[in-house]
Amino acid sequence: MEQPSNKIVSVIAVTRGISDYLKTCLNSLKIQTFPDFETIVIDNSLQPAFGKKILSEYPFIKLHPSHENLFYCQALNKGIEGSQGNFILCLNDDVILDKYFIERALEGFSYDSRIGAVSGKILRKDGVTLDSTGLFLTLWRSTKERGYGLKDAGQFQKRGYVFGVNGAVAFYRRQMLEDIKEHGNYFDVDFHIFYEDLDIAWRANRRGWRGYYIPEAVAYHLRGGTVRPSQGINKPYARRYLNEVLHADLIKNRYLTIIKNESWLGFLLHIPFLLIYDVIMWGYILIFRPQQLKMFIANLHYMRLLLTQKIKIK
Repeated sequence: MEQPSNKIVSVIAVTRGISDYLKTCLNSLKIQTFPDFETIVIDNSLQPAFGKKILSEYPFIKLHPSHENLFYCQALNKGIEGSQGNFILCLNDDVILDKYFIERALEGFSYDSRIGAVSGKILRKDGVTLDSTGLFLTLWRSTKERGYGLKDAGQFQKRGYVFGVNGAVAFYRRQMLEDIKEHGNYFDVDFHIFYEDLDIAWRANRRGWRGYYIPEAVAYHLRGGTVRPSQGINKPYARRYLNEVLHADLIKNRYLTIIKNESWLGFLLHIPFLLIYDVIMWGYILIFRPQQLKMFIANLHYMRLLLTQKIKIK
């Protein structure tokens, strides 16, 4: 791999070409107070005209058009492989950064050489509703976004350690990403989308890396803008608004994350919580989305392979 250049930050934005999301995202990058970064756009729109138009309007970007749907994880891997920075900021295109975001978020990495990921305060587009102030692992082994859906009343203004960072605005130390790389990939390509941020965080924690929260680094996220229909944007209970394929990934990826990262002792200790979560989840699925059962069975080969590998390692 090439040594990072003097461009200390690489920003990687993945787009499907929906609405004007990418333009507002790139406009927020143009006004950043921190000057030394490169911007890489992975164009997953499959529309050559879209890429040409974006490149003509934003000539400072490095555009990588895709000829097939790479999904979010594979697209990020492509961007990271072609990047040069010591720090990697991965963005959904439905994110807008405050002009001080990069400058202030970088401060988090200076607290400790083992800080591998930094989260800012992520708000919804209304500027008052919290989207995430750090990612945490729940007792039932799912993702908890601290502050999710609450009004911002200054209750999360203290800097401090977090388990991980939200995938929509994920700032990583390159050294950490290289350290936790699996089978030549930073993000697990079997995930496609969903839970990839928890998987990265859990893998990192297992290897001694930590996450950190900087509330002064502010970003705005249109929750669900790239994966939900318009009526589901910013709404709670995301699974209600996902199509069948995305919903199947959501279910599959939680199990993959647990199998990959949970210790055998941890699994035994959390069995009661896992059972409670799964009874509720599968009850919902069997009543409202029974077609998911067939898709889950079709995805079982992912879990069998991982479980076999884990047993061999142990």
